[in-house]
Amino acid sequence: MAIEDGTVVWLGAERPGRALHPDAEIIDLEGAFVAPGFVDPHVHVTALGLQLTGLDLSRAASLAQCLSLVGEYARSHPGAVIIGEGWDETAWPEGRPPAPTEIDAAAGPGRIAYLVRVDAHSAVVSTALLESVPEIATAEGHTRGEPLCAHAHHLARSAVLDRLDRAQRDRARRAALDHAAANGIVAVHECAGPQISGTADVTELLEFAHGVEVRAYWGEAVRTADEARTLVKELGVHGLAGDLFVDGSFGSHTALLHAPYADRDTVGRGYLDVDAIAAHLSACTEAGIQAGFHAIGDAAVAAVAEAVARVAAEVGGPALAARGHRVEHAEAIGPEQIETFARFGVIASVQPGFDAAWGGPGGMYAARLGSARAAALNPFAAMAAAGIGLAIGSDAPVTELNPWAAVRAAAQHRTPGHQISPRAAFAAATRGAWRAGGVRDGVAGTLVPGAPASYAIWEAADLVVAAASDTVQRWSTDPRSRVPGLPPLDPGAPLPRCLRTVHRGTTIHAA
Repeated sequence: MAIEDGTVVWLGAERPGRALHPDAEIIDLEGAFVAPGFVDPHVHVTALGLQLTGLDLSRAASLAQCLSLVGEYARSHPGAVIIGEGWDETAWPEGRPPAPTEIDAAAGPGRIAYLVRVDAHSAVVSTALLESVPEIATAEGHTRGEPLCAHAHHLARSAVLDRLDRAQRDRARRAALDHAAANGIVAVHECAGPQISGTADVTELLEFAHGVEVRAYWGEAVRTADEARTLVKELGVHGLAGDLFVDGSFGSHTALLHAPYADRDTVGRGYLDVDAIAAHLSACTEAGIQAGFHAIGDAAVAAVAEAVARVAAEVGGPALAARGHRVEHAEAIGPEQIETFARFGVIASVQPGFDAAWGGPGGMYAARLGSARAAALNPFAAMAAAGIGLAIGSDAPVTELNPWAAVRAAAQHRTPGHQISPRAAFAAATRGAWRAGGVRDGVAGTLVPGAPASYAIWEAADLVVAAASDTVQRWSTDPRSRVPGLPPLDPGAPLPRCLRTVHRGTTIHAA
């Protein structure tokens, strides 16, 4: 492969390549594997950086260990605000999250502590934090003895993030983007919003210089095209999409359902109704801005689909589809919603790592929804077969920023029939993710002459060509078809190790 000025200019056999480019710098890969760079279409950069550089609670295997980690961090960081990311009580032997009194005992008296659940839709906090924001006590989502959710959680999150200075936020951003580059990722889509990280965080992130490209979305609903244009211009964001919450998450019992949860008498929480969703879609379509929504539960996904069909009837299907509007997660999506999204060009930004972490008969999904409803989640094969454009990401720090793990999770879905082939999953994490960010030049996410020289070099085992199931035609796995191979992604197989990441011809990571 020959590269000039950040663009692939030639691809072919070695001898003619050297003859055509006699003065080129030669980099011999010595058997390593080169592939298009990954794009993660759903990331929270600063939150990921805070987890990487601070208190990572995702490794806590019990409530006791979680509290022990909080105590260790508090002792080694005297006086600092304690922000812990990633606890998940569903597999803990105690079966419950920490209580404020337990956090107080672990962190020490008077310490501000904010411990966010792995899905980032609820958190437990210290008494000192509750007392510093008295509005939390009367806010929606505050119930004594339970994790904060909804508006109460947003108040606590804002109060804690406001206590960080610019230098702390920049250290977190650099750690997150360095980590992305080290995993072969050349671009990320930041999913910001007023309830997530605030305006200062997203504007600072867009000013932050790094080799990993950042496309920023802002999750705030508008009602008119003028509102949409003004918001995009003021913040400098690329779209009003990402985590514009229609509902919450299964783990926090806030994903919006038609029928109650199996383990709690609630149907979750809805934050936007069909009228508000349709108004936002219509305004963004008129303004030429990409819109999108966070929708996980079946009632939330149905509301988005109903709004999409309503706006399509008003402005026309082609006008709507031209904007490449998105739905994030779409876990509990049914055949009707799949058909609607496919017909009107709605892109699905999905996270196979969710199924890997919480799927299966003994997983969190089954506990929250019952086995039948849980097994229906994340039907990637049906979505792809209907023609929905898929973009595969992580929602980091919710699941790890590891694109090969995400590709494997899509190909090894816990529900038979929901998996897609490794090749389709890889395309969704590269070409599909570029398209989800509005890049539709036909070459982004590939390595052909004319494409941006954005790629990663990997240390990997022998390449194989694998299909999603035996029903795939034989030609796809026949060597004579010249279908490019991928590293083996069987369960337990070692994942490729990134040796170098290059974006538009510039090296942004070297092992």
